[in-house]
Amino acid sequence: MIKAIDIHVHPHDEEAIAAKGARNQQMAKYFGKKTQATSLDELADRYREKEMMAVLLNSTDESSSGIKPVPNDHIADAVKRNPDVFIGFGAVDPWQGRVAVDEAKRCAEELGLRGLGELNPGRQGFYPNDPHFYPLWETASEHGLVVLLHGGMMGSGAGTPGGMGFKLKYTRPIPYVDDVAADFPHLKIIAAHPSWPWQEESLAVARHKSNVYIDLSGWAPKYFPPQLVQYADTILSDRVLFGSDWPVLDPDRWLGEFDQLPIRESSKKKILLENACKLFGIELEDSEAS
Repeated sequence: MIKAIDIHVHPHDEEAIAAKGARNQQMAKYFGKKTQATSLDELADRYREKEMMAVLLNSTDESSSGIKPVPNDHIADAVKRNPDVFIGFGAVDPWQGRVAVDEAKRCAEELGLRGLGELNPGRQGFYPNDPHFYPLWETASEHGLVVLLHGGMMGSGAGTPGGMGFKLKYTRPIPYVDDVAADFPHLKIIAAHPSWPWQEESLAVARHKSNVYIDLSGWAPKYFPPQLVQYADTILSDRVLFGSDWPVLDPDRWLGEFDQLPIRESSKKKILLENACKLFGIELEDSEAS
């Protein structure tokens, strides 16, 4: 029986660590924790023991960093080995144009991946609402791929002089995510993290555009501001998703703190499980849905 779906999980095996380059040590220092490499099969076992599923996110900034990403085939193979646990998202670099569009098609048609992301406009250096990138969103929409976009403050580059050159201006929800959601109404978008310091903008976009979801990853629930808690329990309870941002945040810590929030049990079940099931077309057994 599935108890929850963690919508925001970053692979942290040897391949993923290599693809982060200098960011791996920088982020470990910023978050104050150095994590050991964890194979994807070991990660699957951990989530299986928790009776949870996990969405594996892949990412790339090859155009700016020159570092080759983890191949999307690597994520797809992990999903094939652990279909009871993993849902996979593929990496594309929007600046690669036709190559990115073709890779998005391959993710959907050949690899069986369910989305694209985590796309990080701040690290990849692009405005999502630039028409130059619209063929990518059109392709994702046509193939039913969910697009997960990082929002707001990011760990990449944080705490370093100049933030390693990464710019937060690209990560603002309005107008960048809002424009894409308006221009592609059939495209399902996950605005990752509460998008601090533009949290209220993210809430407004999700309230206005029914094709936009918010995941609560990367932020310990005990620090959630009252307005975020209120919206998650009321008018946005159908489009808020549980995400831990593992390995940055352990899902057990996230869930423990989330359980202490003044949110109704009916809303908690939507956030932890039901909303993600609807997003991905996963049918719950009667015992899970009750």
